[in-house]
Amino acid sequence: MPATAFPDHTHASAPAAARPALAAIEGKQGFLPSAAARMATSPEVLGGFLKMNALFESTTLDRLSREVLSMTMATRNGCHICVAMHTGILTALDADPDLIAALREAAPLGDERLEALRRFVLAVLATNGAVGEEALDAFTAHGYTARNALEVTLGIATYTLSTLANRMTGAPVDGPLTRFA
Repeated sequence: MPATAFPDHTHASAPAAARPALAAIEGKQGFLPSAAARMATSPEVLGGFLKMNALFESTTLDRLSREVLSMTMATRNGCHICVAMHTGILTALDADPDLIAALREAAPLGDERLEALRRFVLAVLATNGAVGEEALDAFTAHGYTARNALEVTLGIATYTLSTLANRMTGAPVDGPLTRFA
């Protein structure tokens, strides 16, 4: 698809319904990422992602687990922007560099609990949610709950939307994220 189909919108060029979201993103991040500027072509998609992301961030999954899910989705779906963004977040969280490297390589994780989550995410995707009792038991045996299992589906939905939109629009890694590309 031609790059002009998904321009880097500014506050002036974006559809009116997307402008408040773009202003909020720029205020929070200090710049307007191309991914958001291009996603603004559809205010519903931009707003939907932001709402879904806020809901996912409010789940009972701990912060590191949410980031493991996000990076698992980013590498699985080949979203260079999400890999860079979540590498930056993990770095800010002082995550183990070996954990970050394994996530970036879609390799097994040294931490058994986080590896159980990564495997569960992949099992949910591979089975379209029809995970068996064995997969659920392997997940919950590491301290996760049935509630967390359902929250994983919210994370998968959130990061399916963003990774596919970012790939479709061809948005580049920009701003402070370039050092994590």
